[in-house]
Amino acid sequence: MDHLEEEELLSRLHPIEPRPASEECITAIHSPEYVREVEQTCSRGNTCLHSLDTRVCSRSFEVALLAAGGVMAAVDAVIGDEVDNCFCAVRPPGHHATADRAMGFCLFNNVAIATRYAQREHDASRVLIIDWDTHHGNGTQDAFYDDDSVLYCSIHQAPFYPGTGAESETGEGDGEGYTVNVPLPAGAGDEKYLEIFEQRLKPRALEFRPDVVFVSAGFDTHRDDTIGGMQVSEQGYARMTEIVMDIARQCCGGKVISVLEGGYGLEGQAKSAAAHLRALKGNGGGFRPR
Repeated sequence: MDHLEEEELLSRLHPIEPRPASEECITAIHSPEYVREVEQTCSRGNTCLHSLDTRVCSRSFEVALLAAGGVMAAVDAVIGDEVDNCFCAVRPPGHHATADRAMGFCLFNNVAIATRYAQREHDASRVLIIDWDTHHGNGTQDAFYDDDSVLYCSIHQAPFYPGTGAESETGEGDGEGYTVNVPLPAGAGDEKYLEIFEQRLKPRALEFRPDVVFVSAGFDTHRDDTIGGMQVSEQGYARMTEIVMDIARQCCGGKVISVLEGGYGLEGQAKSAAAHLRALKGNGGGFRPR
């Protein structure tokens, strides 16, 4: 946020106030028992949930509800034509959280919850999710694996945490063919990512013709990240964003909701987010009210 302010970006954007997600919206993806477990674990002052890689504190439940609800508020603003598109700078991230398990820093699956919200409250019958986090979004994949109304496309480092996301994982039942996984070896950079976006993800997305597009925007593929092993630059993120915007313009009037996932090298993350925002804003577009 400091970097975005220094770059004079924040003053050019239209802020959206988050609200806590209701239990009804959370349980569209997570079991009621799991929601109670998260609440009770945090209220007891425990320091982790299910595994040591998912730290919590007394306010984590409250903040996780705001993160999910913030993305839902973005859905209202974008589909309701208050803004052109939106970047949700929220934490905790979400794409590893499954129906009943916290994983990889994630408590509630923000993008999955917002996807169901968009479908139920805004009649978005077809939703595209593009996940470029360096880790595979196993929780998001699980949520929609048998669902042909959601196209989930993930490009990620492999082998790597959480060990899912093989190219052979393409969905099941009605959802067969609606999961697209592109695992890449460590060291892949802009050229490889853009090739995959142009040659594989964009054609499939245009064939699907979504009503709204979500991005699970993990900036841990940046070359300076402290956890990931990829070599993407800020310019690479900008170009990937431009491709996503082109898909959205052709299919759904440019409706893109981008949601922060991973990213652990703070300087690289800040610069990447700024490049992403500029590409979302585009020429004459952006987040200001219409």
